[in-house]
Amino acid sequence: MLKKIKRIFYLSKRRKFVISATILSFGLLFIQEIQGIYHYGAIAGLSLITVLLSIWSLKEDIRKIGWVMALILPTFFTASINLFYFLLPERLVIRLAFMALFGIGMYALLLTENIFTVAALRTIQLLRAAQALGFVLTLFVAFLLYDTIFSYKLEPWYNAGLVLLASFPLVLQGVWSAKLEDKLSKKTLSYSLILTFILGQMAMIISMWPVTIIIASLFLVTVFYVILGIIQQALVGRLFRQTAFEYLRVGIAVLLIVLFIARWRG
Repeated sequence: MLKKIKRIFYLSKRRKFVISATILSFGLLFIQEIQGIYHYGAIAGLSLITVLLSIWSLKEDIRKIGWVMALILPTFFTASINLFYFLLPERLVIRLAFMALFGIGMYALLLTENIFTVAALRTIQLLRAAQALGFVLTLFVAFLLYDTIFSYKLEPWYNAGLVLLASFPLVLQGVWSAKLEDKLSKKTLSYSLILTFILGQMAMIISMWPVTIIIASLFLVTVFYVILGIIQQALVGRLFRQTAFEYLRVGIAVLLIVLFIARWRG
């Protein structure tokens, strides 16, 4: 009898992911009714709930440094979506679509982090796909955060500081996901600090250029993409000349586009 009751109330990981994504999606909808300075407090609260739900969903296989790394992207995803969501037009259709996107994205993120935590213990076939998805979602979250930061129209120094703070956790988990180490190595930390510093410097520079918020954000995300991609390939021993050139070509192409569309005067 007791076993039957346990089976009824047993929740698989996928069910936990669905429940977590659904709760957070409704939290996203609720937060948008909160105005003023309390809005940021509500975002912090929902981000904390994301941490708790992620732990509940992933706790079976999380080990050592994974307790930190597996929680970064889901938490930043929640925070970035909520900050960017506040900038959207107040149209119900747009906001409902964004809510659905958030729910699907959170579910995909939890699946990805689950693969990472399992792959840290044993070899699994889905790791490469999870790493690719994690890479894309990291860039997506970074874009939303950068767009929010630039939308405040602060001085270049402030933009650089905020980008440094927002980028480091994302960079750290992005570098870590290449090899899924049990503990944080000096190489992982060094690469993360270098990339974060570069992003901060680029944020200060692009803040002085006559470009739109979206273009500035895309430029910064491209820098993120190029350097993180090269670092990840180097860590796993797959950084060949052709691979490096492919990343650099993307970076150069975006830089030329930014230079071309900038509203230069004089």
